[in-house]
Amino acid sequence: MAQIELGNIIIEVEQKDIKNIHLSVYPPDGAVKISAPERMDLDTIRVFAISKLQWIKKQQKKFKEQQRETKREYLTKESHYFKGKRYLLKVIERNSKPEVILKHSKIELFIRPNSTLEKKQKIINEWYRSELKNSVPKLIKKWEKKIGVNSNAFKIRKMRTKWGSCNNQTKSIILNLELAKKPVECLEYIIVHELVHLLERSHNEQFVKYLNKFMPKWKFYKDELNRLPFRYLDWKY
Repeated sequence: MAQIELGNIIIEVEQKDIKNIHLSVYPPDGAVKISAPERMDLDTIRVFAISKLQWIKKQQKKFKEQQRETKREYLTKESHYFKGKRYLLKVIERNSKPEVILKHSKIELFIRPNSTLEKKQKIINEWYRSELKNSVPKLIKKWEKKIGVNSNAFKIRKMRTKWGSCNNQTKSIILNLELAKKPVECLEYIIVHELVHLLERSHNEQFVKYLNKFMPKWKFYKDELNRLPFRYLDWKY
């Protein structure tokens, strides 16, 4: 993948079978990517990037000032989030298989004595993954019917710069594990966004028309998702 450097800004350039050039700045740290038609030369892409430089800086500034979660220590009474709601963690040590139970306003983490922070984090993340795997299929089925498309599979991954992605060739969807912490409406927005890519690959006017048709409040959910605190940046992958 080619790169363009504009001062201290590095832009990744991906050329593929599309008609129009598209620029994106991704949270949490303002990574910049340009998708461009295969026939377009790199000098033309550079001129386009320069014309958007002030907008890029504005977006990066917004992400840098965005509220972030503090580093998680996985201790009792520490705040954690699930489906957009705040819960207090309760760590319970016992000599049995680790598990997580949602109980009223608490997330109970049952863990073996002397377990490391990394182990606690792994168990919590596995629980988040399991919860998403349970809820996502129903949401995909719901929106596939409304949109009139069919996907073949979905995966849950830890993603640094995207909330989701769609592979048009395999018709598979990838969702960010962090979505387990966000409101269900935001999760649905990302699912709709990726399913619409099965109708239109690019983020062009037609793509926006589809979003407006199938989910009229998509901009509200997008803004809400990007307004919520980002995860702590040292979150391991």
